[in-house]
Amino acid sequence: MKVIIAKDHAEASRLGADIIEKIVREKPDCTLGLATGSSPVGMYQELSRRCHEEKLDFSRVHSVNLDEYVGLAPSHDQSYRYFMDDNLFDHINIDKANTYVAKGIGSVEANLREFNAVLNKTDIDVQVLGVGPDGHLGFNEPGEKLYDGAHQEVLDESTIDANQRFFASRDEVPRFAVTMGMGNIMRAKKLLMIVAGSKQDAMRKLLLSDKIDPKCPCTFMRLHRDAVVILEQALADEIGYKG
Repeated sequence: MKVIIAKDHAEASRLGADIIEKIVREKPDCTLGLATGSSPVGMYQELSRRCHEEKLDFSRVHSVNLDEYVGLAPSHDQSYRYFMDDNLFDHINIDKANTYVAKGIGSVEANLREFNAVLNKTDIDVQVLGVGPDGHLGFNEPGEKLYDGAHQEVLDESTIDANQRFFASRDEVPRFAVTMGMGNIMRAKKLLMIVAGSKQDAMRKLLLSDKIDPKCPCTFMRLHRDAVVILEQALADEIGYKG
């Protein structure tokens, strides 16, 4: 696992964009695994700028997203389809027919069958990841066991607490999500995690311990042959990580 320390979030976003750009330019028909949340937004903005100003071409790129809330329609402003359109897809020359975000409404079982079918026929060239304060990846929450394939997850109270800032009230935060499993994530050719926010505990467990712990799913990144973590200098200093 490679760890890159950036001086601030702006630099972290540029460094992440460099990794994505290299893959897109070398393999124009690549498949990007994408994530939502605040951590990758700066990177998506930088990729959008490069598309417009530096001719970074997404016209042949495919994408698949990590997860989606159960119960939110694509038009809901907190759905992850809406997030991706608003933060990236509407600002680059990608064909939205080549983008996949799991459905959040309708039959959960049918949606998961479709999600797993897409994942089973998709080779992800790079999977973008954020991380929760408790170490969750996608919506793979800490627990005694983790899942290989896409599944429905009951959101932890800490996840609901962390996400309530995006909703009018805590009661409006969905309690369930569909998510890639850890197997889906680990089968990506490359993992790219950008860390932002109060993730001290998760980063201590990932960077300062050698324990692979299902109660902190991000620790499984250490098993991947090509995983990159980008974190800010201030967070590295706070947890005592020297590189």
